[in-house]
Amino acid sequence: MMNTMAQDYIAIADSWLAGDFDEETKSKILELKNSDPAGLEDAFYKNLEFGTGGLRGVMGVGTNRMNRYTVGMATQGLANYILKHAEGKDVSVCVSYDSRNNSELFARITADVLSANGLHVYIFDGIRPTPELSYAIRKTGSIAGVMVTASHNPKEYNGYKAYWNDGAQITSPVDAEIIAEVAKVSDPSLVRFTKGEGSGKIELMGSEMDENYMSDILSLMLSPESRARHKDLKIVYTPLHGCGVRLVPECLRRLGFENVYHVAAQDVSDGNFPTVASPNPEEPAAMKMALEEADRQGADLVMATDPDADRMGIAVRDNDGRLVQLNGNQTASIMTYYILTRWKELGKLDSTKYICKTVVTSQLLADIAASFGVKCYNVLTGFKYIGEVVRRNEGKGEFICGGEESYGFNVGEFVRDKDAPVACSVVAECAAWAADQGLTLYQLLQKIYSEYGYRKESLVSLVRKGKSGAEEIQKIMADMRQNPPKEICGSKVVKVIDYLEPEKTGLVKSNVLQFFSEAGDVVSVRPSGTEPKIKFYFGAKGDDADEKLKALRAQFVG
Repeated sequence: MMNTMAQDYIAIADSWLAGDFDEETKSKILELKNSDPAGLEDAFYKNLEFGTGGLRGVMGVGTNRMNRYTVGMATQGLANYILKHAEGKDVSVCVSYDSRNNSELFARITADVLSANGLHVYIFDGIRPTPELSYAIRKTGSIAGVMVTASHNPKEYNGYKAYWNDGAQITSPVDAEIIAEVAKVSDPSLVRFTKGEGSGKIELMGSEMDENYMSDILSLMLSPESRARHKDLKIVYTPLHGCGVRLVPECLRRLGFENVYHVAAQDVSDGNFPTVASPNPEEPAAMKMALEEADRQGADLVMATDPDADRMGIAVRDNDGRLVQLNGNQTASIMTYYILTRWKELGKLDSTKYICKTVVTSQLLADIAASFGVKCYNVLTGFKYIGEVVRRNEGKGEFICGGEESYGFNVGEFVRDKDAPVACSVVAECAAWAADQGLTLYQLLQKIYSEYGYRKESLVSLVRKGKSGAEEIQKIMADMRQNPPKEICGSKVVKVIDYLEPEKTGLVKSNVLQFFSEAGDVVSVRPSGTEPKIKFYFGAKGDDADEKLKALRAQFVG
C-alpha cells in the first residue's frame, strides 16, 4: 500500500462497487459518486500509505482512508512478514486499541486477520494505553504488536502503529521490510479475513497484565518517604476522553496520593472528544476544564494525557499562585533532574547508566546529565529511536530515562515507548520530593535554571499544503543548506549539522538541519513526516532567552 501515485480513482471505486465489499461501504461509495465527486477522488486517488510509523488517515470508504479493508490489507502484509521470520516457531502478536471511533473494530479485524494466518494473538479486553501494549509485547514474548490509535489527531482520524519484539516501534531495517510486504497486498481479496483450519488462538489480556504493568511502574519510584509526608498533595488529572482514565489515577492512588480530582466530563471515553477541539495536551485549550477544576479545588498540580496515554502535559502554580502550563522541554528537564538527583543519592549512578533525548529537545537535558557524569544519547525525532538505543545497549548499560519536546517521556526499560502513566507517577512523586525541600515544581524549575542557565524553547510550524506546498518546503530546506545563516540573534553560528549526512552524525539519514550559535542558541528545521508542515524548533539560552525567541522567529519565519 505504498503507492501514492495518482490512480484512476473512478475505475478503482467501480471495482469496489463490483467487488466483495459490504453493502454499507458500497452505499457510501455511491453517495460520494452522486453527490461529492471531489470527495470520491480524494478517497480513491491513491492508497493510504503504510510508512515507518504504520498507518494514519481519515476514516471512511476508499483506498486512501482508514477502514476495515485498508486495515486488513496492512495486517496481511504484517502477517506475511512475521511468518517469513517465525522460522517455523509458534509466535504471538499483541493487539491493543484506544478510545477513538472504530478503534475496537479495527483492532478486532487486526486480530482476526493475524489469527486467520495461523498466529497466536493476545488482545486487550478493552481500551489500554499504548505503553501497556509495548509492555505486553515483552511480557508475553511476542514477536510483534499493533496499537490502533491516531494519537492526538482530530476525531476524524485513526491509525495503526506497528511494534517489533523489543516493544519499540519498528525501525530500520524491519520497517522497510514490512513496508515492502504490505505493498504487495494490493487488493482486499488477498487478505485472509475469515478464520478456518489452522487459525491461531485469540487470547484476551486484562487485569493480570494491568497488575504487572502497574507493579513495574511503581517499582521505578524513588521517594516513598516524601510521598508519605505529602500524600495530601492536590492533583487534577484528565485523560481527555482517552485510555489513561483508569490506570493513571490508580497508579497515583497506589503511590499514596489521597487527593486526586477528576474532570468528570472528560473521564468519558469518547472518540468524538466532545469537550475539546483537539485532544492534545500540547494545546492550552485542551487543559482548560482541568485548570478550572484545579482552581475550584486549590490543586497544586494538573496533568493531562492524550487519547492513547503515551504523552503527558502538566500545569503548576507559579510564584504568584497562578496555574501555568509547562512545555515538554521544561517537564522533561524537571523529571530528569529529579531522577538523576535521587539516583545519585541512592548510590545507583555509574558509567554504564545513560539517558536519551531527541535532537530537537532542549540541550538542558544533556547539560543535566553531564553534571551527574551520565551519558546522554541524541537521537532523531521519534521515541522509537530512543527504544532503539535501549535495545542496542542491552547487557552493556542501563537506561535511566528519556524525553522529547513533544511531551513524551519514559523511565526504565519495562516499556520501549513514551509512557504517560509512568510520567504522571514520576511528576507527582517529584512534586512531593520538592515539597520536602520547601519548593513547588515551578520553583524547582527555577532552581534548575539558576544552576544550568535559563533556557526557553518554542516551536513554529508553517503549513504548506498540496504539491506547490511540498515544493516550497523542499526549496526552504535547499536554500538553508546552500546559504546557512552566519549569525543567530547576533551570535556567530559555530556549528551546522545536516542529518542527511549519516557519515557525520552516526544516525540514520533524515531531512533535518541544525544551527548552533556561540551564545548557545539552537535552531532546528525539519519537514514533518506526517503533515504538510515545515517545523522550526527554536532554543534560546541566557537571561534574555524570551526576547531571543521573538528575534529567532522574526529571523527564520518572519
